[in-house]
Amino acid sequence: MKKIAIFFLIVIIIIGGIYYIYLNYKANYNEAQMENKEFVRYDGKQIKGSDLTSLINKAVDNNEKNEVLKDEKGKYLNNDSNSIQIDIKMIDTDETYQMETIYNGGMEKFMQFYGEIEFQCTKIEYHQATKKVKYMLFEQITQ
Repeated sequence: MKKIAIFFLIVIIIIGGIYYIYLNYKANYNEAQMENKEFVRYDGKQIKGSDLTSLINKAVDNNEKNEVLKDEKGKYLNNDSNSIQIDIKMIDTDETYQMETIYNGGMEKFMQFYGEIEFQCTKIEYHQATKKVKYMLFEQITQ
């Protein structure tokens, strides 16, 4: 009788452990989907510079919330789980700028000069481990 009770107790513990792992996986998946929804909706779409400034602010806020480390130049480091990097390729200067350059240079200036200019998201990458958005590239398409 004792052996049967121990056996059932072990089976219940194993099933409980598997169920806990599944629920944890599902919660992490849903969290990644919710966070991605803010960024993925721009994939392949044309947006104005004013929308791009909002997106940059969201990415910076997300990196700050997740305590993503910065290098000596103030650029966010890729942490392989929840960092977001946005690059903006300008046809005016034929250069690609990181979001920190624009953010630190003044979002008001960017809005003043590029608020009505069209940009398009041409590339999006995801973290392998969490499937969260890792990188986005926006290219200027109008002048």
